[in-house]
Amino acid sequence: MFVGRRSQTGLELFLVFRPHLDRLLAANLGRMRRPNGAKPRRHPAGPLAAAGLAAGLALAPILPARALVPYVYMPDSKDLEAAGLGIAQAAARLLRFGQAEEAGRLAELTVRLLPDDPRGWVLLAEAQLRSNRIDKAIVALSQAKKLDPNNPGIWFAEGSLALRKGKPADAVDLLRRGLQLDPRNAGAYFDLGNAQLLLGETTTALGSFEQAAGLRKDFWEAINNQGIVLFESGKTQQAIERWRRVLKLKPGVAETSLALGAALVQGSDADRAEAIKLAESALADEPNYVLDSYQKEQLWGTKLRASTRDLLARPELKAAVERAMANATGNDEKRD
Repeated sequence: MFVGRRSQTGLELFLVFRPHLDRLLAANLGRMRRPNGAKPRRHPAGPLAAAGLAAGLALAPILPARALVPYVYMPDSKDLEAAGLGIAQAAARLLRFGQAEEAGRLAELTVRLLPDDPRGWVLLAEAQLRSNRIDKAIVALSQAKKLDPNNPGIWFAEGSLALRKGKPADAVDLLRRGLQLDPRNAGAYFDLGNAQLLLGETTTALGSFEQAAGLRKDFWEAINNQGIVLFESGKTQQAIERWRRVLKLKPGVAETSLALGAALVQGSDADRAEAIKLAESALADEPNYVLDSYQKEQLWGTKLRASTRDLLARPELKAAVERAMANATGNDEKRD
């Protein structure tokens, strides 16, 4: 395009190019031949007939080209919210099925669509925690707490993370803050008891475990940990009573079976026989309990671990102990 010059009409363009069209058509007609080498028959109208066709084409209006502009749908805020919540529900379902990696990817998409919704950040934190990405889980929870500081679940989750990172004092503070907002959360009391137990606060830990079990009658883990605290305090019979309660609620629990066996091994002949059976069952279900280090990770105290060593040293358990040592996944210098 030349700026400032008027565009030519179809007729003007034809008049300009007509001589060239005539020569081109004449040359083409000259190359035509009849069959068997006969001379070509002259077109009755000559080049003007073809030129007339060209004139008709030239006189047709020249329309400007139109560019194809794609249509892009821009969803409104309601559509984005609906999509984000739908993705969050799918992520929550994946978490229930144990697919933490896939749930985490959906949760990340959720917080992009709904960055101001704390529920998405909590969901992302849970997925990251189950994928053992502790630092990323902490970041997600921190963002959730900024958006909803009065949500007790966020405080509880931060407390659990602090406990997992080996910071029981921080865990106690966070869990207590959450319990001020939701004083009837059994899981929070259980985590609080574990943190207090790590800090050596056995009396307060026992109280926290009792509150947890009081709020949830089938909370066997809390009852089991009551037994651990009581045994370390020298209250063996009370510990035995707690562990028997656990095995009524959930028969065959490896941790409780072995702990109860360790408490019974110094008793009567009948108690020792029961202790042997409990230990065999426990080591078959969870071989790692043969390791002193694993017992310590489960917050077993020195007295319970010492009594367990006495139990596992009995000749009746030699084969069971050897199988457990072969199948245990951890390391234990004392037994290698």
